[in-house]
Amino acid sequence: ANPEGYRKALRLMKLAEKFNLPILCLIDTPGANPGIEAEERGQAEAIARNLIEMVQLKVPVMCYIIGEGASGGAIGIGVGDKVFMLENTWYSVIAPESCSSILWRSWDHKEEAAEALKLTADHMYDFGLVDGIVKEPLGGAHTDPEEMAKMLRRHIKSTLSELDEISPELRIQQRIDKYSKMGRFEINEKVITTPS
Repeated sequence: ANPEGYRKALRLMKLAEKFNLPILCLIDTPGANPGIEAEERGQAEAIARNLIEMVQLKVPVMCYIIGEGASGGAIGIGVGDKVFMLENTWYSVIAPESCSSILWRSWDHKEEAAEALKLTADHMYDFGLVDGIVKEPLGGAHTDPEEMAKMLRRHIKSTLSELDEISPELRIQQRIDKYSKMGRFEINEKVITTPS
């Protein structure tokens, strides 16, 4: 994904807000373009702007990870009242192949990287990073796209009915609270001394 895509998505979200229409983001991306050209065109700023603006949208925002959900590419259009994953999708700060190439200088360890990243729908739900998991047809969404579309439609309608009951002000505050609570950190107080 390129900065122009994030800017276009934000323009459409603002237009939806203007006409009081709900926003649905279907996410399937290997990540934001990491190239120097994208950064020169403002990749980081475009993603950051989307995060700021999406939190403040007055209309319901629903995000569904329907394939790959990698890095800033996914989060740049993935801030919503509700974020769901299809059961066989993944969501991570980095793609397993990229992680493997950084840590082991080879893609040969992508399975090991995927395991360490804990990027499955079950992991993301357990971590509190997504609000739920959408079941797929037997064998996965790709085996029966029509049935998957029907299942997704029912889920979206149900979620939208729930979100329509919330005032815009409360919706924004709940989004702020939700994203403010995300993340884990540890404080390591071990003091390391170096010889003088």
